[in-house]
Amino acid sequence: MFQLLWVPATIAASIFQVGRNALQRGVMASAGAWGATLVRFLFGLPFSLLFVAVALAVVPAAHPHFGSAFWISAVTGAASQVLATAALLVAMHRAGFAVGTALQQSSLPLAALLGLVIYHDRLSGTAWAGVVITTAGLVTLSWPSEGASGKPHGLSGAFFGVLSGLCFGFSLNAFRHSALALEPAHPVYAAILSVAVVQAMQAVTLTAVLAVRDPAALRAVFANWRSSLGAGLCGACASAGWFIALALSPAAPVRALGVIEAPIAAFAGHRLFRETLHLKQIVAVAAAIGGIVLTSLF
Repeated sequence: MFQLLWVPATIAASIFQVGRNALQRGVMASAGAWGATLVRFLFGLPFSLLFVAVALAVVPAAHPHFGSAFWISAVTGAASQVLATAALLVAMHRAGFAVGTALQQSSLPLAALLGLVIYHDRLSGTAWAGVVITTAGLVTLSWPSEGASGKPHGLSGAFFGVLSGLCFGFSLNAFRHSALALEPAHPVYAAILSVAVVQAMQAVTLTAVLAVRDPAALRAVFANWRSSLGAGLCGACASAGWFIALALSPAAPVRALGVIEAPIAAFAGHRLFRETLHLKQIVAVAAAIGGIVLTSLF
């Protein structure tokens, strides 16, 4: 039963992720893509540290091992997640909130392939059929069409959406193995501690870069501290959910179940940003969701 904890953890992470993306999109107008990317890490770090304190109180016998295997995976995942977040925000801006979120789900087939090639994870034939169906839905969704603004987004929004998926695919696999390397006997504790370590690296690095390259964006992040704080809280909760799920399951099934954020994002995009989906987009998202059901039966 403990191993099935990855299912509710993934669902919770998907819901919090939609909330974080919506709040980050609001910050992007004044802070740009990189400033909005910083928000999830910098303002999420205090909450992640709080989660670590709680986890340590619950599992005082844990003995994390900060070896080379952990640091290689953590740094790889941290860098990939930063790039993925920035690309996702650009995709949502150019192709619409719901479409950008759905395009991000290309991390499902990419995570499956990366997990197979790099980490030798194994999925069943049914799961691979789900990957193929999901990929077909995503290809249809990313085919050039009219964007949310009524202007052709062409390959632009699709490119950044798929780039986001590729980087998220790397980060998902890297985060799974960073947690396993840190403390395999206590995977939930390891996942929560990994979140804090990774977010600290991301926050410090990206803050330093923006302080030198774009101080105006950094000022805009703090000027919008209310939205930034909300995005940080949602981001910390989402990251904790993803890390816990990845510590208990291979990346592909986790990303597969996480595609439920697509219909949630479609609803949020309609309610918050007055976006609508065309029939082709609805069918493509439905195909992708059907594919992830198969993938989840690994």
